[in-house]
Parts: sequence; C-alpha cells; structure tokens
Amino acid sequence: MKLQIVSARTGILWVRQGLSTFWRQPLAFISLFFFFMAIMSIASQLPFVGSAVALALLPTMTLALLAATAAAASAAPGRPPAGSVFMAALNAVRRDLKPLAVLGVIYAVGFLAVMAVSALADGGQFASIYLFGGELTQEIAQQDSFRMAVWIAMALYLPLSLAFWHAPALLHWHGVPPVKSIFFSLVACFRNFGALTVFGIVWFGVFIGAGIVISLLTGLLMAVGAMAGGATAMGSVLMIGGALVLAAMFFSSVWFTFRDSFSE
Repeated sequence: MKLQIVSARTGILWVRQGLSTFWRQPLAFISLFFFFMAIMSIASQLPFVGSAVALALLPTMTLALLAATAAAASAAPGRPPAGSVFMAALNAVRRDLKPLAVLGVIYAVGFLAVMAVSALADGGQFASIYLFGGELTQEIAQQDSFRMAVWIAMALYLPLSLAFWHAPALLHWHGVPPVKSIFFSLVACFRNFGALTVFGIVWFGVFIGAGIVISLLTGLLMAVGAMAGGATAMGSVLMIGGALVLAAMFFSSVWFTFRDSFSE
C-alpha cells in the first residue's frame, strides 16, 4: 500500500465522480443509506447504551456505502443492477464484521470523549442535547458556555473525523488492522488536506444550493397549504427526505477520496 498525494483541484473531481456514480443507481444508494439509518435509529433506542451503539455502527455504514460505490463505479457502462450494488455492500460488511466492530467501538469511545471534553465548558448541556435529544431552547443556545461547548466539540471532532475517514476502507481493501487504519487515515488526510478542503467546500456549496431549492419548494407547498390541507407535513417530509438523499450522495463520493489516496 502506498500513499498518493493529489492536487487540491482533485477535490472537485471527487464530487463530480461521486454524483455521477450515485445517479447510475440512485434507488440502490438511497435504499442502502435508509436501511443503515433505520438500524442506527433502532439501536439508539436501546436503554443506557443506545447512543453509543448507534455511534459504533457508523464505520459499518460507511464501508457499506463505499463498497456499493466501488461496485457501481467498476460496473460496465450503463446502469448496474440495483441488487448487485446492494449485495456488494452487505458482502463487504459480512466479510469484515469483527474488525468493523472494533473500529466502531473505538469511534464511539472517541466521540463520547469529545462530548465529555465539551461538557467542561457548559456542564454537559450540549452533550445531553446531542446524544439524548434534549430540548434546545433559544435561551440555552444564546449562552456563552453553550456556544463554547459547541466550538470545542467541532474543533475536537475534526481530527476524529479525519482519523476514521479512510479507516473502514483501509481495513477492507488493504487488510490494515483497525488501530493502524486509523493512523494511516489521519496521515493520508493531512497529506491531502488541500484536496479534502476543496472537496468539503464544493459539497458545502452543493448542500446550500440544494437547501435553497428545497426551501423554495417547501415555501410553495406552505403557500398552497392555505387552500389544501397537509401541505405543511409534505414540506417537512420534503426537507427531511432531501437531506437524507444529499447525505447518501455525499457518502458515494467518499470512495473516490480513498481510491485516489492509496495504491497497491
């Protein structure tokens, strides 16, 4: 395995390739993403340990979507069968279930540690709201201590996110043990930080643009709602569904960041 350094503008190419691959079989990607989100949502309902279990499942979901993207990208020209994309994801997870579990536990512990450090600033208000779904009021959001906790969590989560960015893929395609995969992922992300920064900026623009379109459609539905009932509910469904579809698109582009960062 060899680390490859790419130019900053490669970040734009990663987004384009991800979107292109997603639209080759959008229903398969959306179904797969919703499937794992449903599993994580169910896991989060477990008493006491639900939030930690849901966090531990994130590397598994990441690998599934990466494997699906790899299968769709390597298929013959045209639209690959949805079943083959879905099965490629499930087979990847089944093959590396044990090391993925280890990776998931490490990620959950790291995330909870980030929340614990942020709790030093506001007594745990932000952590409680994020992990257990507490009520966020305007009064709480305007507190300096709460804002400080948010900034601390964001600052600490960035290196954690980079450490696990390539880790599931390194574990699966290169057979790297969980702890080493975390280290190699962190090194690769810092060496290609320019490309990843451009990648993030472009995706931010995509999310903003899509958010504007969804907001306009929702506003139109709200206006129609004065004459037809149920428009408010339809608008909420549109916003939530659109956000989930965009998240599925995003994960489909992560595969290309890994593929171009490492070679045999």
